[in-house]
Amino acid sequence: MGLLDIAKLPTAENSAIRLHESDNVAIARVPLSPGSRILVAGIAVDVKDSVPAGHKVCIAAIESGRNVRRYGQVIGRTRTAIEPGQHVHVHNLAFEDHELGLEFPAGEVPYPPAPAVMPAFEGYLREDGRAGTRNYIAVVAASNCAAHTVDLIAESFGKGSLPENVDGVVAFPHGEGCGHSIGPDTEQLRRTLAGVLNHPNVGAALIIGLGCEVNQIDHYLGPKAPRTKRLHGMTLQGSGGTRGTIEAARTRILEFVEEMKAEKRVTVPASHLRLGLNCGGSDSFSGISANPALGVCSDMLAAIGASAVLAETTECFGAEHLLVKRARNREVAERFLGFIEGYKKYLRQFGGSFDDNPSPGNKEGGLSNILEKSLGASAKAGTSPMMAAVDYAERIDSPGFVFMNTPGYDPVSLTGLAAGGCNLIAFTTGRGSAIGFPNVPVIKIATNSHTYRRMQDNMDVNAGRIIDGEATVEQVGREIFDLCLRVASGEKTCAERLGHQEFVPWRIGPVL
Repeated sequence: MGLLDIAKLPTAENSAIRLHESDNVAIARVPLSPGSRILVAGIAVDVKDSVPAGHKVCIAAIESGRNVRRYGQVIGRTRTAIEPGQHVHVHNLAFEDHELGLEFPAGEVPYPPAPAVMPAFEGYLREDGRAGTRNYIAVVAASNCAAHTVDLIAESFGKGSLPENVDGVVAFPHGEGCGHSIGPDTEQLRRTLAGVLNHPNVGAALIIGLGCEVNQIDHYLGPKAPRTKRLHGMTLQGSGGTRGTIEAARTRILEFVEEMKAEKRVTVPASHLRLGLNCGGSDSFSGISANPALGVCSDMLAAIGASAVLAETTECFGAEHLLVKRARNREVAERFLGFIEGYKKYLRQFGGSFDDNPSPGNKEGGLSNILEKSLGASAKAGTSPMMAAVDYAERIDSPGFVFMNTPGYDPVSLTGLAAGGCNLIAFTTGRGSAIGFPNVPVIKIATNSHTYRRMQDNMDVNAGRIIDGEATVEQVGREIFDLCLRVASGEKTCAERLGHQEFVPWRIGPVL
């Protein structure tokens, strides 16, 4: 799809974008008014309805009950007959959970060879071979009962109170850790918190509990502790309550700081990058600009042996047939599909559907249902093979494109990616989602120029230039890749400068 020829000023030729030759809808690049004319693939279409920017306009007559196609894929069936020039959206497009033909890999895809030239960044090399893009001291609550205390501990270390090479003391409060059913729910929480304690962006860590919760701190301090050094645990009940715990924690953190003073950034191969891929507040432009541009970056990372980790299981529904045939082998494909099926069962417990995912903002931005949203969201993973599929917060060890099972809810998804070891996160948004993470830089990529201009404090990259005809998908993808290297070396993102610290573990079971 070449977009360089799209002039910034709207004309009949550039006012709508058809993404595939088989599509019977096009995407309005600018607002379309009744009585105006657009030219799509040389065919003139007279606009009959008001069509907001990013929304779909019919370009070929579609009978009632027939498929509507975007990206060359089915995104639903018409509720009524739709004529060329009419607005296509939730009022006349029905969601339908249709059968998808799955094409499984027949053999084994090898890992890519080492590149002739390996990019590098300046990072913190850890004893386990991973590399950090930041150097934080983490103060993690074992349960909600310690959440306020860990906040107070982190707040007691103001700006300028730490050496230059220590990025800060960051708190990880949350509302979990007790009232859990014992089993998968507690195991997942422990895996998540262990991933935070032993994150490559963490130079030292404290685990703080009340003392009597389900999630006991001993789980993190025994022979199978997530860190081999610079890990300490304490409880409020054993340390004199809130104030006593704050003082004891401060004493231990200052000892950590002395030990960390000698740590410096060193040049490390960019193959150490683990980039989490997420989208939130998506709009119809997401699948045209920011997501495919991030996909270019993902492919560049895969080619050098780094990892690009696609999350949000709920936003792969409807695109799973495209991802399955990219799997490294049948085993990876089956594990990925297992996560899809497991999520369906999870939703059925609550009478839910994958199509509950698109938010009002998504729909206002032109996305009619989860099928359309997923087809655009999956573009973040580029075109390279899926080398592994891992569960929520599971350690990411595989190079290349990796899938992680997470919800589509942004703070919970980012928490899983970070706990799995992502040392950077790239986040695309059309509506302007504002989010970050305590110890992982989050790069925000706007899908359209309007959102970028309206929220420049929050946005690092304007992929809307693709829609405006000022840059190609490939050019913006390389810009994102280059920015990843700079951020990994210490350049601050907008979310970091604003102090975003969202951390929300995924609770999958009942509250007891």
